[in-house]
Amino acid sequence: MKLLIVLMGFLAMALAADLTAEQRSTIRANAMQCTQQEGNTKEQAIALRNGNFEDADDKVKCYANCFLERAGFIVEGQINGDAVLQKLAPAAGADQVKAALATCASIKGANKCDTGFQIYRCFYRNRAWA
Repeated sequence: MKLLIVLMGFLAMALAADLTAEQRSTIRANAMQCTQQEGNTKEQAIALRNGNFEDADDKVKCYANCFLERAGFIVEGQINGDAVLQKLAPAAGADQVKAALATCASIKGANKCDTGFQIYRCFYRNRAWA
């Protein structure tokens, strides 16, 4: 059940547009691998999906970073703008994604996981997810 909620949350959040079977499979695999790697709880996944960032612990932060890395949105601690635009623009709109990139691109956290989490939160708050 925990895995299903995590997968559903990130599937809906990351690419809510019409997805191919291959894209859905990739998203599920990425979410599952990150869940297994980071060990976040069902409640944490739901909170993250719903935009509740206040109680995020290191597991949640590392999970968000892991997912963004596996999606190709973060490479070596930096936003990969081309990948973000390519994957999110069809769902959220190119202008919306470009605006989010302009706002979020320079974010740096205390460490790798915190940076990924803060980028995730920035994209969420700037409606880069459809």
